[in-house]
Amino acid sequence: MATEDEKDDKETTEADASDDTSSSASSDESAIEKAEASERESEEEAEDDAEPAAQLGATRYVMAGFFAASIAIAYVLGRTLAAIWARLSEARWFQTNMAALTRVGEEERAEITTLIGAIIAIGGAVYAYRRSDVRQWTDDVASELSKVSWPDKGEVTTSTVIVIVCSAFATVYLALLDRFWGFVTNLVYGS
Repeated sequence: MATEDEKDDKETTEADASDDTSSSASSDESAIEKAEASERESEEEAEDDAEPAAQLGATRYVMAGFFAASIAIAYVLGRTLAAIWARLSEARWFQTNMAALTRVGEEERAEITTLIGAIIAIGGAVYAYRRSDVRQWTDDVASELSKVSWPDKGEVTTSTVIVIVCSAFATVYLALLDRFWGFVTNLVYGS
């Protein structure tokens, strides 16, 4: 009977070992599944982080356009107001009735008029941006621009070389043609 007890102990030990192997295999599988789930979650988070930038789409071009236009208008308007102020400060009526404004130096005038131009330009840009018809038009333009397929560096380089070679060929051809017809004209009319 001792041998049967030893056999039972061996079978129990083997069964425990197989249970440990299956539990370690299942724990390995669950660890792999957890890692895959974590990887999927990090990919989804990365996609979620990318969505706000992608959501702007063509709108970023519209906003950049309004920003650039307001800067240009602020500069031009500031310079124009400074020129008007300088011109008015030379007028006798302005010197007698608004003497304080004529005493302002040129640098201070430039600063003040640039600030006034910037305020007017920003107000105009915000007003135009909020108008539905202007906004619709700019959105349409930006969406059409986003559909354009822009050439890559290789295509630009190739096209540039082709234009330069063709221009050089046309220049040489027209110069030779001019010399030839000049020679023919001298033969016909020169005698």
